[in-house]
Amino acid sequence: MRYGAKTAVDDLSLTVPRGSITAVLGPNGAGKTTTLETCEGYRRPQAGTVRVLGLDPVRERRELLPRIGVMLQSGGAWSGVRADEMLRHIAALHADPVPVELLVDRLGLDECGRTPYRRLSGGQQQRLALAMAVVGRPELLFVDEPTAGMDPGARRTTWELLNELRDDGATIVLTTHYMDEAERLADLVHVIDRGRLIASGSPFELTRSKGVSTIRLVVTEPFPPTAPESLRAALGGDTEVTPINPQSLLITGPADATTLAKVSAWCEEHGVLPETLSLGQRTLEDVFLQLTGRGLEEEQ
Repeated sequence: MRYGAKTAVDDLSLTVPRGSITAVLGPNGAGKTTTLETCEGYRRPQAGTVRVLGLDPVRERRELLPRIGVMLQSGGAWSGVRADEMLRHIAALHADPVPVELLVDRLGLDECGRTPYRRLSGGQQQRLALAMAVVGRPELLFVDEPTAGMDPGARRTTWELLNELRDDGATIVLTTHYMDEAERLADLVHVIDRGRLIASGSPFELTRSKGVSTIRLVVTEPFPPTAPESLRAALGGDTEVTPINPQSLLITGPADATTLAKVSAWCEEHGVLPETLSLGQRTLEDVFLQLTGRGLEEEQ
């Protein structure tokens, strides 16, 4: 898929197993939204083939729509409609909807059911959007940033609901900017960058490498520009040093007491005062930073 001179999706090939929660991760501008909108039938691919539940999402859209649910990152409801009216309207469009009262109770929508959509908080709008997406009992559910703006309690409730849907046989495709969310929920993770697939695997497979650990170095003042290269040279060729932000570095490789001593010696030599120096296994966020070289919020 191209937009003018920009290639948003570049020879991307991936599969979502049935009955799984699959997370599609990537920085802003990586091609996630274009990919999902193509699978949902909102965009026609300029090249290649897309099949969703065995159907072409454009040519066979009428057959596909009753079988999928889509939770948009924002919008999807009229600004003046009350939350319970909107959910009941969507439920009436399906042959065998989930009882509205069940979803209202489960997602805590009873507190805002009579409130116009435009006056709902961001978290309430997200909960309503999720209810609208699942009320039709979809075989396949696309959820874009499902817990954005939610408080911790609502976030946990959403996680529980998504897990229950998966356990009942539904397939879920998830995009999120919360790495802990992807690590907790996903059976499979696809990482894309600049429109290409760069890594796939379960969270365990992506984060666990034999003999590889991480050291997080957080300092009181911003690092000098040459710090990553200088520290990498001091630690040796088997170690990667990735900037997380101006005051923290992620060091990946063989991590033991000797490595910690070398990091401490480097800090002393360069006049760097550590605030924290912690050793542990890689997280999904660590892997993401190493693969893409930038955070989820950063543009291309």
